[in-house]
Amino acid sequence: MGLFFVRFYLSDSFIFTNFAHPFYTLLYIKHNTTKAKHHSMATKNSQPQLIDRIKNGEEMTLKQQVKLTVALSAPAIMAQLSSIIMQYIDASMVGSLGADDSAAIGLVASSVWLLGGLMNAAAMGFSLQVAHFIGANKSNDARSVLRQSLVACLIFSSAIAVIAATISTPLPHWLGGNEAICGKSTTYFLILALTLPFLELELLAGGMLRSSGNMKTPGVLNILMCALDVVFNFLFIFPSRDITIATRTIHMPGLGLGVTGAAMGTALAEIVTCLLMLYFLLARSRELKLLGTKGSFKPTKACLKKAHKLSTPIGLQHILMCGAYIATTAIVAPLGSVALAANIFAITAEGLCYMPGYGIGDAATTLVGQSAGAERKDLMKRFATITVVMGTAIMTVMGVLLYFGADIMMSFMSPVNEIITLGAQCLRIEAWAEPFFAISIVSYGVMVGAGDTLIPSIFNLGSMWIVRITLAIFLAAAMGLTGMWLAMCIELCVRGMLFLIRLISGKWIKDVL
Repeated sequence: MGLFFVRFYLSDSFIFTNFAHPFYTLLYIKHNTTKAKHHSMATKNSQPQLIDRIKNGEEMTLKQQVKLTVALSAPAIMAQLSSIIMQYIDASMVGSLGADDSAAIGLVASSVWLLGGLMNAAAMGFSLQVAHFIGANKSNDARSVLRQSLVACLIFSSAIAVIAATISTPLPHWLGGNEAICGKSTTYFLILALTLPFLELELLAGGMLRSSGNMKTPGVLNILMCALDVVFNFLFIFPSRDITIATRTIHMPGLGLGVTGAAMGTALAEIVTCLLMLYFLLARSRELKLLGTKGSFKPTKACLKKAHKLSTPIGLQHILMCGAYIATTAIVAPLGSVALAANIFAITAEGLCYMPGYGIGDAATTLVGQSAGAERKDLMKRFATITVVMGTAIMTVMGVLLYFGADIMMSFMSPVNEIITLGAQCLRIEAWAEPFFAISIVSYGVMVGAGDTLIPSIFNLGSMWIVRITLAIFLAAAMGLTGMWLAMCIELCVRGMLFLIRLISGKWIKDVL
C-alpha cells in the first residue's frame, strides 16, 4: 500500500508494452555519414533515428514530432494504467482490514509524499543536467554528472532518513490522529523512512535513464516494483490461511502483520527495484554506463551549484505542497476514520485519470530537455504543444469515465458502504477538474525539461496554499469531505489556467535560453 503513496506524488512513468523500441539500445548515427545516407525511409523515421535528429540538429516534420511523442508517451500511459490496477489491489488489501488500518496509513500519507518529493527533487537537479548534456552530444560530461550525483544523493537521502526516523513517533499525534491508529502510523512511517536511501537511488537511476531517452527500462522495473509490492503485501499483511480456488483448497502462508506488513512489502519492493535500476544504468546503459569508464565521484562545486539551482525551487515546492497536503489531512482527520479512509481511497481511484498525464509529462520533460540541450527552440515549442494537447485530451476522457464509474472504482478498494458512497461523491466532484489538471501536469513537465522551475513552482504553491487550503477550511467545515474535494476541484482549475497562460506566453523559453 505504501508504494502508491510515494508514486502518487512522484508519478514515475512506467512502461509495460512493446510499443516503443528500447531506447537504451540506440546507436548514435553521425549526421550525413555514408551509412545514414543509405538508410531506407522507414529507418529514417524509426524511433531511434527520430530521437537522434534532436541532438544532431536535423529538421523534423510535424508528423515525425508527433510520432516520437507517441512513441515515448503511449507505452508510459499503458503502463501507468497497469500500475493503477495493481494499486487498487494493493489498497483493497489494507482496506479489507477495516477503516482504522486504512486511516492509519492515510494519516501519514502526506508526510510520505513529502519525503518522496524531497528525494525526487534532489535527483532531478542532476538528471536535468544529464538530459541537457546528452542533447548537446556531450556524453562524457553527462557521465561526470552521474558519478557526482550518486555520492551527493546518497549523502542527502541518508541525512533525511535520520531526521524522518527521529520524528516518526510524535508525527501521528501532530497530525491529529487518535490513539487507535497512532501506533500503527508510527511503525508504517518509520519503516519507509529508513528505506529512503534506496528510494533516492532508484529515483536517480530512473531519472537518468529517462533523460537519455530510455523510457522502457525504468518503466518495466517500476511495473515490477508494483507487482512485487502486491506480492509482498499479500504475504506480509495477512495471516496464514486456506484459500479455495474452484474446488481446490490451497494453504497460503502469511505473517499477519497488518499495516506493518504493508510498509515492509513496500520497502522490500523498493530495495529490489533500486538494485536492478542501478545495474541497468551503471552496467547496461549505452549513453551513461560507468562500467569500464574512469572518472571522479567527488562532487564539484560547479555541478552542485547547478543542481542546487535546478532542485531548490522543486524541493521547496515539494516541501510546501506536501505541507499543504499535510494541512488538508489535518482538516480531514477530525471528520473521522470513514472520511479519512474515503479520502485516501478516492485519491487512489483518481490516479486512473491523472497517471496518464504524468506519463506524458515525463515524456515532455525528456523531449524538451534534449531539445533545450541542443538549443532547438523550435522543437521545444512544438513538443510542448503536442504533449499538452495529447495529455488534456486523454485526461478529459478519463475524467468522464471517473464520473460515471466512481461507485464501481471505490467498491474495489473497500467493503464499507459509507466509505464507498462518500468517496464516490468526491470523485464526481473532482472529475470536472481533470482537463485543467492535465494542462498543469504536462506543462510542468515541459517547463522542468527546459530548466524553468521557479515560476511553475510558484504557480503550484500559490494555487495550493491560497486557493485550496483557504477554501478547504471553510468548505470542509460546512460540507465535510465533499467540501474538501470541491476546494481541490476549484484549485486545480485555477492552476491549469495559470500554466496555460505561461505556456502560451513562451516566457518559459526566454528565461532559459
